[in-house]
Amino acid sequence: MSQGITIGNVSQASGVKVPTIRYYEQIGLLPSPPRTEGNRRSYDERDLERLTFIRHSRELGFEIDEIRTLLSLQDRPDVSCEDADAIASRHLADVKQKIASLTALQHELERMVEGCSHGRVEDCKVIDILADHGKCRFHADHVPHL
Repeated sequence: MSQGITIGNVSQASGVKVPTIRYYEQIGLLPSPPRTEGNRRSYDERDLERLTFIRHSRELGFEIDEIRTLLSLQDRPDVSCEDADAIASRHLADVKQKIASLTALQHELERMVEGCSHGRVEDCKVIDILADHGKCRFHADHVPHL
Protein backbone atom coordinates (compact mmCIF):
# COMPACT_ATOMS: atom_id res chain seq x y z
CA MET A 1 0.00 0.00 0.00
CA SER A 2 1.22 3.52 -0.69
CA GLN A 3 0.57 6.97 0.72
CA GLY A 4 -3.01 8.08 0.78
CA ILE A 5 -4.90 5.09 2.15
CA THR A 6 -8.54 5.96 2.89
CA ILE A 7 -10.07 5.25 6.27
CA GLY A 8 -12.27 2.57 4.72
CA ASN A 9 -9.29 0.80 3.18
CA VAL A 10 -7.14 1.06 6.31
CA SER A 11 -10.10 -0.28 8.29
CA GLN A 12 -10.47 -3.25 5.98
CA ALA A 13 -6.74 -3.96 5.88
CA SER A 14 -6.26 -3.69 9.66
CA GLY A 15 -9.52 -5.29 10.80
CA VAL A 16 -10.30 -2.21 12.92
CA LYS A 17 -13.72 -0.59 12.41
CA VAL A 18 -13.88 3.01 11.21
CA PRO A 19 -15.43 4.42 14.43
CA THR A 20 -12.72 2.65 16.44
CA ILE A 21 -10.01 4.17 14.25
CA ARG A 22 -11.47 7.61 14.92
CA TYR A 23 -11.59 6.80 18.64
CA TYR A 24 -7.93 5.72 18.64
CA GLU A 25 -7.07 9.05 17.00
CA GLN A 26 -9.14 10.93 19.57
CA ILE A 27 -7.36 9.29 22.54
CA GLY A 28 -3.92 9.60 20.95
CA LEU A 29 -3.11 5.96 20.20
CA LEU A 30 -3.01 6.76 16.51
CA PRO A 31 -1.76 10.13 15.29
CA SER A 32 -4.27 12.18 13.36
CA PRO A 33 -3.43 11.68 9.69
CA PRO A 34 -3.03 14.47 7.20
CA ARG A 35 -6.13 15.44 5.27
CA THR A 36 -6.72 15.57 1.54
CA GLU A 37 -7.97 18.69 -0.18
CA GLY A 38 -11.44 17.17 0.24
CA ASN A 39 -10.78 16.95 4.02
CA ARG A 40 -10.58 13.15 4.01
CA ARG A 41 -8.13 11.34 6.26
CA SER A 42 -5.09 10.01 4.40
CA TYR A 43 -3.27 7.13 6.10
CA ASP A 44 0.02 5.48 5.26
CA GLU A 45 1.64 2.08 5.79
CA ARG A 46 2.94 3.08 9.24
CA ASP A 47 -0.62 3.92 10.37
CA LEU A 48 -1.78 0.53 9.12
CA GLU A 49 1.01 -1.23 11.03
CA ARG A 50 0.15 0.73 14.18
CA LEU A 51 -3.54 -0.15 13.89
CA THR A 52 -2.68 -3.80 13.41
CA PHE A 53 -0.47 -3.65 16.53
CA ILE A 54 -3.31 -2.04 18.51
CA ARG A 55 -5.90 -4.56 17.27
CA HIS A 56 -3.68 -7.51 18.12
CA SER A 57 -2.91 -6.06 21.55
CA ARG A 58 -6.63 -5.57 22.25
CA GLU A 59 -7.38 -9.13 21.10
CA LEU A 60 -4.86 -10.34 23.68
CA GLY A 61 -6.65 -8.30 26.34
CA PHE A 62 -4.18 -5.49 26.91
CA GLU A 63 -5.69 -2.30 28.32
CA ILE A 64 -5.48 1.01 26.45
CA ASP A 65 -2.86 2.46 28.83
CA GLU A 66 -0.73 -0.67 28.44
CA ILE A 67 -0.99 -0.39 24.67
CA ARG A 68 -0.07 3.29 24.86
CA THR A 69 3.11 2.34 26.76
CA LEU A 70 3.89 -0.53 24.38
CA LEU A 71 3.46 1.77 21.38
CA SER A 72 5.77 4.30 23.01
CA LEU A 73 8.35 1.55 23.44
CA GLN A 74 7.88 0.41 19.87
CA ASP A 75 8.66 3.96 18.75
CA ARG A 76 12.02 3.74 20.60
CA PRO A 77 13.57 0.46 19.39
CA ASP A 78 16.94 1.20 21.02
CA VAL A 79 15.63 1.13 24.64
CA SER A 80 15.44 -1.91 26.91
CA CYS A 81 12.39 -4.13 26.59
CA GLU A 82 12.17 -4.42 30.40
CA ASP A 83 8.98 -2.34 30.54
CA ALA A 84 7.33 -4.41 27.79
CA ASP A 85 8.27 -7.59 29.65
CA ALA A 86 6.83 -6.19 32.88
CA ILE A 87 3.55 -5.26 31.19
CA ALA A 88 3.24 -8.69 29.58
CA SER A 89 4.14 -10.44 32.85
CA ARG A 90 1.49 -8.52 34.80
CA HIS A 91 -1.06 -9.26 32.10
CA LEU A 92 -0.14 -12.95 32.13
CA ALA A 93 -0.61 -13.06 35.92
CA ASP A 94 -4.04 -11.42 35.54
CA VAL A 95 -5.03 -13.92 32.85
CA LYS A 96 -3.94 -16.86 35.01
CA GLN A 97 -5.95 -15.49 37.94
CA LYS A 98 -9.03 -15.10 35.72
CA ILE A 99 -8.61 -18.64 34.40
CA ALA A 100 -8.37 -19.99 37.95
CA SER A 101 -11.47 -18.06 38.94
CA LEU A 102 -13.41 -19.26 35.89
CA THR A 103 -12.28 -22.84 36.51
CA ALA A 104 -13.54 -22.63 40.10
CA LEU A 105 -16.80 -21.15 38.83
CA GLN A 106 -17.11 -23.98 36.31
CA HIS A 107 -16.61 -26.59 39.04
CA GLU A 108 -19.20 -24.95 41.27
CA LEU A 109 -21.76 -24.83 38.47
CA GLU A 110 -21.01 -28.47 37.60
CA ARG A 111 -21.50 -29.40 41.27
CA MET A 112 -24.83 -27.58 41.32
CA VAL A 113 -26.07 -29.21 38.13
CA GLU A 114 -24.83 -32.68 39.10
CA GLY A 115 -26.45 -32.33 42.51
CA CYS A 116 -29.83 -31.67 41.00
CA SER A 117 -32.10 -34.71 41.26
CA HIS A 118 -34.51 -33.33 38.64
CA GLY A 119 -37.25 -33.70 41.18
CA ARG A 120 -39.15 -30.91 42.85
CA VAL A 121 -37.90 -27.38 43.41
CA GLU A 122 -37.96 -27.90 47.17
CA ASP A 123 -35.14 -30.47 46.71
CA CYS A 124 -33.30 -28.65 43.91
CA LYS A 125 -29.56 -28.21 44.55
CA VAL A 126 -29.35 -25.31 42.11
CA ILE A 127 -31.99 -23.33 43.99
CA ASP A 128 -30.61 -24.44 47.38
CA ILE A 129 -27.05 -23.30 46.66
CA LEU A 130 -28.11 -20.05 45.03
CA ALA A 131 -30.28 -19.25 48.05
CA ASP A 132 -27.51 -19.91 50.60
CA HIS A 133 -24.12 -18.32 49.93
CA GLY A 134 -22.60 -20.53 52.61
CA LYS A 135 -23.21 -23.60 50.45
CA CYS A 136 -21.46 -22.08 47.46
CA ARG A 137 -17.80 -23.09 47.34
CA PHE A 138 -17.01 -20.55 44.64
CA HIS A 139 -18.57 -17.73 46.64
CA ALA A 140 -16.77 -18.70 49.79
CA ASP A 141 -13.39 -18.76 48.02
CA HIS A 142 -13.76 -15.62 45.89
CA VAL A 143 -15.80 -13.01 47.77
CA PRO A 144 -14.09 -11.00 50.48
CA HIS A 145 -15.71 -11.26 53.85
CA LEU A 146 -16.89 -7.96 55.29
